[in-house]
Amino acid sequence: MRAAVDVMGGDHAPEAVLQGCWQAAPMLGEQDVVYLIGDPAVCESGLQTSELPAEKKSIFRIVPATQVIGMDESPVEAVRGKPNSSINIMAKMTAAGEADVAISAGNTGACVAAAQLRMRTLPGVSRPGIAVIFPTFHGPVIMCDVGANPEPKPKHLMQYGLMAAGYATAVCGIENPRVGLLNIGEEDSKGTTVAQKTNKIMAAEKQINFIGNVEGRDVFKGKVDVIVCDGFVGNILLKFFEGTVESLFREMGTGLKKDVPDLMGRISPAIKSVQSKLDWRDYGGAPLLGVGGHCLICHGSSDARAIRNTIRVGQQLSKSDINQKIVEKIQKCVPVEE
Repeated sequence: MRAAVDVMGGDHAPEAVLQGCWQAAPMLGEQDVVYLIGDPAVCESGLQTSELPAEKKSIFRIVPATQVIGMDESPVEAVRGKPNSSINIMAKMTAAGEADVAISAGNTGACVAAAQLRMRTLPGVSRPGIAVIFPTFHGPVIMCDVGANPEPKPKHLMQYGLMAAGYATAVCGIENPRVGLLNIGEEDSKGTTVAQKTNKIMAAEKQINFIGNVEGRDVFKGKVDVIVCDGFVGNILLKFFEGTVESLFREMGTGLKKDVPDLMGRISPAIKSVQSKLDWRDYGGAPLLGVGGHCLICHGSSDARAIRNTIRVGQQLSKSDINQKIVEKIQKCVPVEE
C-alpha cells in the first residue's frame, strides 16, 4: 500500500496525524510507503524524534506542501485557490497512481471537492458519497451519505446503496448486506417525494438486498447492515450519535464516582468494555465511495488512534477490488432517470 497522508489537516494536526502514522508502523511491511504531505520541517522533525527503528522510518517519505486549507474555508474556492495545499497534493498523487489511498482529517468539503476534481468519479457514478461505520452491539452498520451530498436525487441514493453494500462486504466481511432507506416510517408511502421515489427504484434494483424503509431507532437494533440517506440528515445523525455516546459515558463516570465510589472500581472495566465497542476511532476514516481511487476522510477531531486505524482501513481498501465491483454493479443497474 502507498498512502498519501495529509499531515496538516485536522483539529489536532500535525502532531496527532504524525503520531498516528508512527503507531501504524508495526502493521506496515517493507513494500508499504506512507507519504507525509505537509510542512517538510515539521514532518522531518517528527520523524527524527520518533522512536521508530531505522527500517520503519524508511517507510515514510516527505512530500512538501506550501499551503494549508483551513477547516473554515470555502471548500471549492480553497481547492482552486490553493493548488499546493496538502489536500490538493494528496488527491493529485492518488489520481496519478503515485498513491493507492488518500487520507485526511482536514476540511471535509475540500477533501470531497479535491477528490472529485482530481480523481474524478467512477464510470456511471452520478455523485460520490461518504460511507461511515456506526459501531453497534450487533456489529457495524454502514451509513451513506454523511456529508458529501446534502440534496441527492433518487438515483444518487440508489447508487449509495449499491456502493455502501459493496464496502460492507469488502471491508466488514458482511455477505449480502441488508440495505434500508432512512425514513420517518416503515411504510412505503412515508417521507418526502424523493424518499418515496427512492424506495421504489431501490426495490426494483435486484442487486440490492433492500429491506425497505428503516427509522432512526433501527440503527442499533441489528435489523440492517447498510443505511442510505442524504448527506444533510446523515451528518446530523452521525454527530448526534457521537455526542450522545461521549456525554453518556462522561456522566456515568462522574455520577458513579460521586454517588457510589465503592461500586465504580468494580464496574469500571465493564463500562470501558462497552465504551470501546462504541468508539468510532476504532473504525478509522470514512471512504468517499464513487471516486476513481481510494479516499478516506477522517473526523476533524481524529487523534492518533483514529489515524492509525484509518491507515489500517487503507490497507484493506488497497487490497480489495471494490471500485471495480462498483463499476460492474452500476453497469448492471436498472436504468433510472436523474
